[in-house]
Amino acid sequence: MPKRSRLGRLAGLAAAGLVVCAPVAQAKEIQAPAPVIAQAAVHEVPRQAPPGPVLDPAETDKANSQETKNKIIAGVVAAVLLGLVILGRRARSKKKKS
Repeated sequence: MPKRSRLGRLAGLAAAGLVVCAPVAQAKEIQAPAPVIAQAAVHEVPRQAPPGPVLDPAETDKANSQETKNKIIAGVVAAVLLGLVILGRRARSKKKKS
C-alpha cells in the first residue's frame, strides 16, 4: 500500500470533516421560545395510561413449543452439515494420501 504524503492526509481529513460537519452547519438556528407572560394557573389532570396487552397462556405455550421445535430442527440440520463436512475432509485426505 503506497504511503500518503502529509498533504494528502490533511486533504482527506479536511474532506471527511466537511462531510461530517456539513449537516450541522446547514442546520437552522434554534430560536428560544418567547417569554411567557403571567397566566392564570391551570392544573391539568394527568391521564391514566391505557392498559397493556392481555397475554393468553395458551398462545404463549404454543409459541414456546413452536420455537423449541424450530431450534431442534436447526440443531439437526447443523449436525447433518457438520457430518458431511467431516466425511468430505476424511475422503479428501484419503484421496490425497493415495
